[in-house]
Amino acid sequence: MSLVSRHCVQTCNFFLKTVRDYSTKAAINPDISSSNNEESNNETNQTEAQTHFGFKYIPESAKETLVGQVFANVASKYDLMNDAMSIGIHRLWKDHFIRSLAPGPGTKLIDVAGGTGDIALGFLNYCKEIHGDRSAHATVLDINPKMLEVGKKRFAKTLFNKTSQVSFKVGNAEQLDYPSNSFDAYTIAFGIRNCTHIDKVLKDAYRVLKPGGRFMCLEFGKVEHPIISPIYNLYSFQVIPVLGQIIAADRDSYQYLVESIRQFPSQPEFARMVRDAGFALVGKGWEDLTFGVAAIHSGFKL
Repeated sequence: MSLVSRHCVQTCNFFLKTVRDYSTKAAINPDISSSNNEESNNETNQTEAQTHFGFKYIPESAKETLVGQVFANVASKYDLMNDAMSIGIHRLWKDHFIRSLAPGPGTKLIDVAGGTGDIALGFLNYCKEIHGDRSAHATVLDINPKMLEVGKKRFAKTLFNKTSQVSFKVGNAEQLDYPSNSFDAYTIAFGIRNCTHIDKVLKDAYRVLKPGGRFMCLEFGKVEHPIISPIYNLYSFQVIPVLGQIIAADRDSYQYLVESIRQFPSQPEFARMVRDAGFALVGKGWEDLTFGVAAIHSGFKL
């Protein structure tokens, strides 16, 4: 058995033991998703357009505030929880995401919902290591100031600290405060599903990209494998919220995050949305990662 495989097995065993120990103290409700649906549907306000917040349906005007509260709550533990939930695999996904983008020298990137700065840092490291380039620039944009603070602390430990290669900005993905044709590349990783109007996000992504610019989105997907799918569902609903309670002292936020994944369009559906925003798709429009647990969506502004 390889060192990596042995590490994964040991980590899985640790998490399973931790969850079992915790479960003796706190009952896990397997029907939480259906009860949330039932309660929220009864509370639906018919006077305003509705959107989903996990499995609940709420007025569109409320979602931005509620999502903001989630990420303000988890910001300090966000990276640690990503490692715990994915057993570190999210790092491999993000490395592959950046390699697939393959930015050239002098690329001007906007990383939307970039919060903790890992995509922007990976992008700048790639440009330096592959091209010896120190002229590339990353704009890290997030609607949540607490997430951006985590990103700034990350960059403070790197050679890019206090350089002109990175900037941080509070902003809304649905209405970017940049002129049209401003960026060579637009990335958004595990963020678009939290937006109220995904179509508006895609249209503004198209607007701010230069002709020939590339849109890339890394997001959770639908797992269709007949064996993997039920295991993934069990892990998502029974383990991840418990890890959220143990590590971040916040079960509810991670219950929402799991539910938000299930509410996000399937890979073919989201690819159609990207195409409808004006992008020319790369191949079929997406690449599945780890049986479709995550997927990379990509298109060009022609």
